[in-house]
Amino acid sequence: MTTAAKAQTLIGLYEAPEILRVVNVWDVVSARAVAALPETKAIATAGHGIAASFGFEDGTITRDIMIDMVGRIAAAVPVPVTADLDDGYGDAGETTRLAIAAGVVGANIEDRLKPFDESVAAVEAIVKAAEAEGVPFALNARTDAFVRAGHRPVAESVADAIQRGRAFLDAGATAVFVPGMLDAAVTRQLVEGLGEGKLSVIGLPGTLAASEYEKLGVARISYGPLPQRVALTATQELAASLYAGGVIPNGLPALN
Repeated sequence: MTTAAKAQTLIGLYEAPEILRVVNVWDVVSARAVAALPETKAIATAGHGIAASFGFEDGTITRDIMIDMVGRIAAAVPVPVTADLDDGYGDAGETTRLAIAAGVVGANIEDRLKPFDESVAAVEAIVKAAEAEGVPFALNARTDAFVRAGHRPVAESVADAIQRGRAFLDAGATAVFVPGMLDAAVTRQLVEGLGEGKLSVIGLPGTLAASEYEKLGVARISYGPLPQRVALTATQELAASLYAGGVIPNGLPALN
């Protein structure tokens, strides 16, 4: 399947009535393990997880390392790959071009609550770069209206997310990613403001289940750094067991 065809497949998954569930991965072996499941329709990379794998704090990894890793992941799995590309590394258009060249067909790129016009211009640059490459790139434009909100009232964050999100959609984004602890009431407001099938959310401990978000009209749910944390917890617990005299359990599948 060509890069453009994979991109169109990913767009279709966003537009489908069923919520797109993507379990975030951080390297080739985790991507292959998830892609092996018949339920997997697309792969999403975790920027936080990839950064941690290379010893970087979230949001500080270099573009070259990130593009190399997401390209390796895209080459290793048959399904479309959408990547977390932080804030675009100072040139969102060029970052998009490099990602497409690496085989990536969609991305989250965050606004970090930069000035409104600057944030919209970044989305426009991403869309323009993808058009120049002939790829219907699935931009899941992220706004940090909640995660960088500080102590402002929730209503202000909702209004900010809707204003930014509408502008991102008008500029050509496929969906709007609003990470945060979104309950049913806030989610309804965001869906009403952005449109059915345009909101993307993150699944966190204490948030709604994917099926509940689906009923509210959400397009996509991802899980950020949580899958990696689950894997690391299991590794740490195994190490503690082995130090205490335990043994490797029987029946482990050869996933690596």
